[in-house]
Amino acid sequence: MIRIENNQTETHIQSWNECLKIISKSVNEKQYKTWFEPIKAVKLENEILTIQIPNKFFYEWLEEHFINILRKSILSVLGPKGKLEYLLMVENHQKTEIIPKVDNQNIKNPFVIPGIKKVKIDSQLNKKYIFETYIEGDCNRLARSAGKAIALKPGGTAFNPLFIYGGVGLGKTHLAHAIGNEIIQNGKSKNVLYLNTDQFTNQIIESIKKNTIADLINHYQLIDVLIIDDVQFLANREKTQEMLFNIFNRMHQAGKQIILTSDRPPKDLHGMEDRLISRFKWGLSADIQTPGYETRVAILEDKFGDEINTIPREVVEYVCFNIKKNIRELEGVVISLIAQSTLNHKKINIDLAKEIIKKYVNQANKEITLDNIKNLVADHFEVPVEKLQGKTRKRTVVMARQLSMYLAKNYTTKSLKNIGDNFGGRDHSTVIYSVQAIQNLIDTDNLFKDQVEEIERKVQMSLV
Repeated sequence: MIRIENNQTETHIQSWNECLKIISKSVNEKQYKTWFEPIKAVKLENEILTIQIPNKFFYEWLEEHFINILRKSILSVLGPKGKLEYLLMVENHQKTEIIPKVDNQNIKNPFVIPGIKKVKIDSQLNKKYIFETYIEGDCNRLARSAGKAIALKPGGTAFNPLFIYGGVGLGKTHLAHAIGNEIIQNGKSKNVLYLNTDQFTNQIIESIKKNTIADLINHYQLIDVLIIDDVQFLANREKTQEMLFNIFNRMHQAGKQIILTSDRPPKDLHGMEDRLISRFKWGLSADIQTPGYETRVAILEDKFGDEINTIPREVVEYVCFNIKKNIRELEGVVISLIAQSTLNHKKINIDLAKEIIKKYVNQANKEITLDNIKNLVADHFEVPVEKLQGKTRKRTVVMARQLSMYLAKNYTTKSLKNIGDNFGGRDHSTVIYSVQAIQNLIDTDNLFKDQVEEIERKVQMSLV
């Protein structure tokens, strides 16, 4: 049972007692007596509750085994901005005393060495990666917005850590650098450090060989914003993961900002300690998806400026239709087109684009599929693709369904029966009727004919 004394009217004690009520429902009696009864509330200030704990081992055990329970209780009692800070007790000639103040400021992180001089650290950021050159679209809006918020208030938002994930070449590294560069540009006197996983691992290896692990940890206590790129490569690197866990805990406890990138979300990281994955999930996990066609065009226009005007518009569109999943490849194709024109005096046209794209995209057995056609037609008519297989008789859906059958007949090798089966089990006579209905409209309605030709062009562009 939790006992609250009648004379304990201080806000910090009342708040901690409320937390204990919540905690006691999530742990057994032995755990509660061992790990929570010894804790004392020290103060509550600016929605930050400071608690006094016996020793470093006690802190690490709470962080490893009860952090989610503590977080839940703090947020429940203090609200969404509530935070918890630890105050470590030390033994001095059998007398227990609280770590004293240094420079009239309470030590918010008891593991930071008092009096250590603030030094400037090389950020290792690429200065060309900034927000101004990072094109926003539906594919990256959440991650970019979170990054801008962090740049204004590093360590002071709910996005800590910020875990950015997505496929290769979609701009994760660009965004991570942009956040770091803007923090420095804002003049907040923050030490920002960017590392990829190999650089981080090599630091660990060197410190082990030279027996300087403690020095390395002290070094990271000077960092205000830590950016680690491609954390998926930490898989099965046990010692590196252990060090990252310790560094993560100390930085997060001190209100420092952590930014991580990966090619997959935390839940899909294999060969990684559960306790580390749990910490990756603490803040915001934001995915960067494949950019849409319009965003891909905008990226090229921003990247190449006036140079893009030297490439015929239909070639730019052709490239953007065929390079969808990797921005670096998209830019590489355009660079190759410009180089072939400038150095080899070749005319930039669709044929040249096809030749170059073959070096970037695997063309083996590529063909137009029913799914290609359905998606393009559904997108044009702005109807859900699943409606094409349903029974609705809404005019727009019927038109999209019939046009899809028409294109399937003309651009695939599927039989009439197979086409009908793929549109909700319709028989071959329905497919024949749909094809004829579309052909009649093409012959009599020039506006509709133009629409069909536009969709056919997109279908053809889906096959280099």
